[in-house]
Amino acid sequence: MDILLVAGLWFDGSVWDEVVPELAALGHRPVPLTLPGQGDGTSVASLGDQVAAVVAAVDAAEGKPLVVGHSAASTLAWAAADARPGEVAGVVLVGGFPVPDGRAYADFFPVEDGVMPFPGWAPFEGLDAADLDEEARARLASVAVPVPEGVARGIVRLADERRFDVPVVVVCPEFTPAQAKEWVAGGDSPDLARAADVTYVDLDSGHWPMATRPRELAHVLAEAADRL
Repeated sequence: MDILLVAGLWFDGSVWDEVVPELAALGHRPVPLTLPGQGDGTSVASLGDQVAAVVAAVDAAEGKPLVVGHSAASTLAWAAADARPGEVAGVVLVGGFPVPDGRAYADFFPVEDGVMPFPGWAPFEGLDAADLDEEARARLASVAVPVPEGVARGIVRLADERRFDVPVVVVCPEFTPAQAKEWVAGGDSPDLARAADVTYVDLDSGHWPMATRPRELAHVLAEAADRL
């Protein structure tokens, strides 16, 4: 199965480099995406541009792909399910939850000169970054790309309620499945609360398992694909 890999804020497709060979060895075709304005050589892009890029990858896939969104890009994966509900085999959300229709995508940090720069590791101290050693932190920070304002502050648009029938796997790295279920039940993720088929999977890591637990993450993704 084609497995589309969509990185979260600041990172391009190269962040999946250690996951790709593991997935291939498990019999799948990994397709890491580099999004408009986030590593493709341009600095101006909109949220709509990024959604369109993920949808284009769905359209180009061999058969129905599994769409994997990490962190904020969980919303991009979910938006692809909204745009192509009959053409997506399933969605995997790694360390993130989809933003509902009508809300800003990822307006989390200050915007400077039209972009949201990587803020350094201070905001992520604790469970998010606990398993990142100094080498891993330096490596990730060195490839971080500022996120265009039009992406970070873009408004999410979802329209097709058939997305709620697309199978969803929530991978829980720095939080537990029990915590995730509690957050969804408490109203923190209205769309997941309405999804018909949601599976929660524990992964003992920080927020960037593709950098710290690539083999384990690849196995989780492959198992999700094999179930579809």
